[in-house]
Formats: sequence, C-alpha cells, structure tokens
Amino acid sequence: MKELLRSTDLTVIAFATALLQGEDIDCFEMDVNMSVLEGGIGIFPRRLMVHPDDHAAAERVLRDNDIPLGF
Repeated sequence: MKELLRSTDLTVIAFATALLQGEDIDCFEMDVNMSVLEGGIGIFPRRLMVHPDDHAAAERVLRDNDIPLGF
C-alpha cells in the first residue's frame, strides 16, 4: 500500500474515499483508532492508502476534485 492522502479533516477523507470508490479504486484508511490515544481531539492525521499500481490514477482523481494531498 502507498500513502495517497494525509489529513485531520474527516470530511476530506470521507469525500476522497467516495470519489475513489466511484472510480473503482480500492483504498484503505489508516490511523482510524488513533482517537483513542489522543482523546478525540483530532491532532493525529489519518492516512488514505491505495495499491501502488492505482496511485497515479488516484492522485489524478483527487487533484481533479481540488482535494489537497496533505504532505
């Protein structure tokens, strides 16, 4: 898996996930359970991962929809 997006904004992660699913690109959200360690204040970013073969297409989808990649 290769990192595509890093953000503390949960709405960006959800929107990016929906866009990728619409393009039949599988993705996986990492660091979802970090809120347990941080107390739910949202300081640790979540990462959206994709297969390396899909990374370029996934980046294109996000850039076409003005989603900042966050790194």
